[in-house]
This record gives sequence, structure tokens and C-alpha cells, in this order.
Amino acid sequence: MQILGALVSGLLFGAGLFLSGMTNPAKVLGFLDVAGSWDPSLAFVMGGALGLNALAYAATRRRPRPLFAESFALPTLRDVDRELMAGAGLFGVGWGLVGLCPGPALANLSRGELPVCEFVAAMALGMLLRQAQRLYSVKVPG
Repeated sequence: MQILGALVSGLLFGAGLFLSGMTNPAKVLGFLDVAGSWDPSLAFVMGGALGLNALAYAATRRRPRPLFAESFALPTLRDVDRELMAGAGLFGVGWGLVGLCPGPALANLSRGELPVCEFVAAMALGMLLRQAQRLYSVKVPG
């Protein structure tokens, strides 16, 4: 049931990305271009998603346990460190350069467009390098 729940959640999330326009890099770049021809429509999408998530989170917290797991898996780290800031910066730069972030990029793979495939390959390589760094305790300069 846990895998089925994850599949349904992922399909629902992907459908929401497509319907909202978040998978369209031109629309995302138009939203990020606040100094040019700004398109604020994605702010409403994000606001709606944030509001819905806040309601669902509050309702979920009242449950004794999740539907398909023994216990809730909530983040415990609350530190804002250099790694978090660097990751957020890389995310923002990548989003601003190409108009894609991980969720919409994966949803866009179904289109088979070369730039999207390149983005996902680079993203996967970055994830693999980060995992290798953690596994082998490689120090990153800086």
C-alpha cells in the first residue's frame, strides 16, 4: 500500500505541475523575470499549493500515525548551514537559468526534449556526486 500511495501521490503531483504551467520553462522564466515582462500567475499557484499543504499538514498532525507507515518521518534538523545555503543557491540559479527544477524536469521527461534530458542527467550526476561525497567523506573545498 505504501508504494501505491507514493505512486498516486507522484501522479497527482505531476498532473498538478502540468495543469499549473510549472512544467513550462518559458512560463517559469516569465515568473522569475520581475524586472522585465513579469508573469505573476505562478505566484497564485504557489500560494494555493502552500495553503492546501498547510491545511493537510495540520490535519495529518492530528492523526496518531500515517495511513501507510508505522510512524511519521518528520525532519529533525533545523540548522541553516553553509551546505543548505549552497544547495538553495544552486537550486535558484538552475531554476533561473533554464526554468526547471527537479519535479517539473522529471514530469517533462515524458516529452523527450533534449534540453530536459540534459538537465535531468546533470541533476542525477550532481546527486550521485553528492552521495559519493557523503559515503567516502570527501571534503569539499571552500
